[in-house]
Parts: sequence; structure tokens; C-alpha cells
Amino acid sequence: MSASAHDHRERDLDSPEEIAEMVRRFYQDVAQDDLLGPMFNDVAQVDWAEHLPKLAAFWCRALLGLPGYQGNPFRAHTLVHAQEPFTPAHFQRWLELFTDTIELGWSGPNCNRALTLAHNVARVHSNQLLGTSVETSTAPDEVVSATIGRRAGAVAP
Repeated sequence: MSASAHDHRERDLDSPEEIAEMVRRFYQDVAQDDLLGPMFNDVAQVDWAEHLPKLAAFWCRALLGLPGYQGNPFRAHTLVHAQEPFTPAHFQRWLELFTDTIELGWSGPNCNRALTLAHNVARVHSNQLLGTSVETSTAPDEVVSATIGRRAGAVAP
């Protein structure tokens, strides 16, 4: 199911429950994506029942300051990259799906923080794994502004 098929919750990512729902929606789309799905399902062989709570804990720590996340996301990506190299398109698609999930499901300050963090994660991981930063059509601050404008009914620049 694509992010567009979900209802907008009219809330911010302001609780562990909202963050868990965002993570569930986002990675449901990732798992079914033609480009990203094979990396997660076939190469990394992700056990979604085990992995989703870890991802939710990461975002809860990042957005709410809650304890609970323990892990090294870069190490996990390094192991996958060694089996099947990532390309800039993987990081760009991940950002597209993440942005769609946020825009179509939530709104508020933590959503803006999540978008900025997602851009930073993609930029750092692509730079460390590929030797080049992922190219995006806009900088994180511009994405946040465009997202706010689209929610308000304005046309993005």
C-alpha cells in the first residue's frame, strides 16, 4: 500500500504511538518498492517484526528524546552494501518515500525535524558508503518549507 492510500492523521509525530505508525507505513512502502524492496527483503533479509520496533525506537529517541534505541545503523548498511552496493538512486528513493509518508500522514514541528534528520541520514550514509552525498532536488530546509506550504495549500516553488 502506498503512503497516499493512508489517511492523514492531523497530528504531529509527538508520541511513540504516532512514530510507530509512521515507521510502519513508511517501511510497508519501502518493502513493496521496486528499487528498495529487494535490498531490504532479499539482500538484507529483514525480519520486519523484529526490525520495526528498532526503527521506531530510533525515531522516538531522535524526535522525542526517549531512551531505548541501541544500535549502529551505519554498520548494518555497510554489511548490506558489501553484498549488493547501494547507488545514489537508493538514497534518493528512500528520501522520496519518507517525505511522502510524512507529508501524507502528519504535520507539525516534529515532522519537520524528521524530514531534516532523514535528509542528514541519507547524506551521511551515501557519503560514507559511496563517497558522494546523495543529490536531492532541495536542501532539507527547503523541503521543510515546501512541505509546510503544500499542507497550507500553497504551491511548492
